[in-house]
Amino acid sequence: MPAAIGKSCGACTMCCSALEITELKKPAGPKCNHCAEAGCRIYPERPQVCRDFECQWLTDRRLPPHFRPDRIGVLFMEDYELGEYRAVCAPSRAMAWRQPRVFAHLVAMAKSGRVVVAKAGLSAWRVYASGEFAPTV
Repeated sequence: MPAAIGKSCGACTMCCSALEITELKKPAGPKCNHCAEAGCRIYPERPQVCRDFECQWLTDRRLPPHFRPDRIGVLFMEDYELGEYRAVCAPSRAMAWRQPRVFAHLVAMAKSGRVVVAKAGLSAWRVYASGEFAPTV
């Protein structure tokens, strides 16, 4: 899906650190070896998984500018295999999903009928429409 009008990654490279990239043998957490201040050093040759990935902030025009992942410490994404809406926290901001505006967004997504999961490192929590949350197994 193309980026929403008026949105671009800009200085955000959170997907380059928060996500695992198996094709590059990069675990979730540390920044990718190919990530630089100005973006990806191997952009023209980057793996297909990197080419295909676009976070929800980039493609969803309803998410406001201040929700850009590097600004809030949370990357929103769809996990189509599991049918989950995910909030993946920056390694340095493990509980960023609990910020009031971010948490309200996650609850709203749960109220819309989505399965919502917040992830921080190896920990994960299911967020419910009631505003409750519980660790996942």
